[in-house]
Amino acid sequence: MADYDISVAHLYGNLMNTYGDYGNIIALTYYAKQIGVAVDYHLVSLGDEFNATAYDFVLFGGGQDYEETIVAHDLKSKAQPIQDYIENDGALLAVCGGFQLLGKYMLMADGTKVDGIGVMDHYTTNMHDEKLTTLKDERLTGNIVIKNNETGENYHGFENHQGRTFLGESERSLGTVVSGNGNNGMDNTEGVIYRNVYGSYFHGPIFTRNGNLAKRVLTTVLNKKYPTIDWQAKLNVIETETF
Repeated sequence: MADYDISVAHLYGNLMNTYGDYGNIIALTYYAKQIGVAVDYHLVSLGDEFNATAYDFVLFGGGQDYEETIVAHDLKSKAQPIQDYIENDGALLAVCGGFQLLGKYMLMADGTKVDGIGVMDHYTTNMHDEKLTTLKDERLTGNIVIKNNETGENYHGFENHQGRTFLGESERSLGTVVSGNGNNGMDNTEGVIYRNVYGSYFHGPIFTRNGNLAKRVLTTVLNKKYPTIDWQAKLNVIETETF
């Protein structure tokens, strides 16, 4: 048996997993196992309660417009506990649609405005927004590399999104675009960091291609739950893998 454990919630993992975002949990579990930590997985979906104190890490993946619309409606019932979780420094990874829905609103491909739950300050428009005349009339797709300006780490991934996300004043980007498009193709930002929330448009998934980030987030999770142990030292001796 493992010496320690963490509880993981996968928000709408049966609906918002179009790009294999579950792979982020696989990667996190891989590194956790190397240091004697068990991962207890929970699917939290339509009609389920989200308990803000029950989980140590949350994954909120991406999906197609139809699924995102369904999730957006149900997500309102979970808005307050999700906000409580975030403001209590809970660790969360939000990818693509999950990233968008945590913000104020998003515009769908057909121009429909879908309200997010507003627990973070960003918003998402699209290439048809007449106020953003400089945007190219195309999806933002292809390989992407960014640099985390706080750690100096480079992250590699693949982006495929029509939404153009703009960060709020309380947020900072996960990284600066080295090559590719990023959040909106205009300001060289990619992803978001707010407290212990990480958002990104990286598919691949991001933790499987960037073990340095996976280990960084896992360290954050474990430091919060078991603060007397030097988790960074334990993870530093584990070889970083690319899945």
